[in-house]
Amino acid sequence: MTGSILKELALLFLKLGTVAFGGPAAHIAMMEDEVVKRRGWITHEHFLDLLGATNLIPGPNSTEMAIHIGYVKAGWKGLVVAGACFILPAVAITLVLAHLYVTFGTIPEVGRFIWGIRSAVIAVIISALVRLGRPVIRSPFMAVVSVGVVALNLLHVDEIVLLIGSGIIGIVWANRLWLKQSAAMLISFFPLAATSLSAPSGLAGVADPATVTGLGLFFLKIGSILYGSGYVLTAFLQGGLVDVRHWLTQTQLLDAVAVGQFTPGPVLSTATFIGYVILGLPGAAVSTTGIFLPSFIFVLILGPFVSRLRTSRLASGFLDGVNAASLGLMAAVCITLGMSTLTGVTSWVIFILAAFALIRWNVHPAWVVAGSAAAGWVFSALHFASP
Repeated sequence: MTGSILKELALLFLKLGTVAFGGPAAHIAMMEDEVVKRRGWITHEHFLDLLGATNLIPGPNSTEMAIHIGYVKAGWKGLVVAGACFILPAVAITLVLAHLYVTFGTIPEVGRFIWGIRSAVIAVIISALVRLGRPVIRSPFMAVVSVGVVALNLLHVDEIVLLIGSGIIGIVWANRLWLKQSAAMLISFFPLAATSLSAPSGLAGVADPATVTGLGLFFLKIGSILYGSGYVLTAFLQGGLVDVRHWLTQTQLLDAVAVGQFTPGPVLSTATFIGYVILGLPGAAVSTTGIFLPSFIFVLILGPFVSRLRTSRLASGFLDGVNAASLGLMAAVCITLGMSTLTGVTSWVIFILAAFALIRWNVHPAWVVAGSAAAGWVFSALHFASP
């Protein structure tokens, strides 16, 4: 029985790792479609609790969601299988691109396909928000929390500050009848939490030659402390590898970020590309291991406690607030992507057709992504739009 579950986990996350374009919000939307809507492995509420937990620990959210789902289905074996299979396709594709880049000094032209995919990704996220929002927004107050998070995040307020702040608000709201005296004390911890989660110093070092050990430790440290989006990762790479260690040039960093954006699966596979450029296959291996290993450890430690959190009034209120904030952050990502992507008639056509296919006709997201990629290529080839 366990073997069949592990096989199903492996096949599902290999597929998702191959077709999940668009960043963490889109990846999570596709996982929700597969494990909640289509397979019924967990409920919407449990899925949101897992999402809230991943938002509160360092590391790539979508990879940690895959690891959590694997743990729920098959314990530590499922944890390893789901996480590894979700990461593997992105790492393999990135390795091929890194080899081409090192050999020929450039990366393949895929802009026409990615242009179509970006429009579809927005529709994928919206379809997930529609489904996930129903169990979370059970009161006007939680709707206000979500909308507030959207606005604050668009004003560049830190994601972790918003999550912790919303969690504290959730505690106060859920227990407002008997927490009146404690509310002031709880809220006083908010500035402390924001301070403790600020970007750590210490990545600076001397400009020594790159070594396998040094590269592995650098990415292990990033994987252990990284909160936020791929743009935060870029800041760490700029400071640590370009400005301080000089192991990477500015051009190489920009090319590495581009590869991370147009390959499927976790954006942190950028580390694979950078490791290969710096030290070949050994560099790629230690960089990949270093940046992803902490996520497996964090989920293994946290996994057994997620289902128990709902039995505590304080923890349950905290999760309600965090879940509302998580939806708000997804919505903010959707708005940001829409402003930069939906800039012409053809991009709107792809977006509207993708949204109808997902919400009205219940088409699988993988087919929507593939169809949108083809449509993007056709529109660009016919000069109706440019990527």
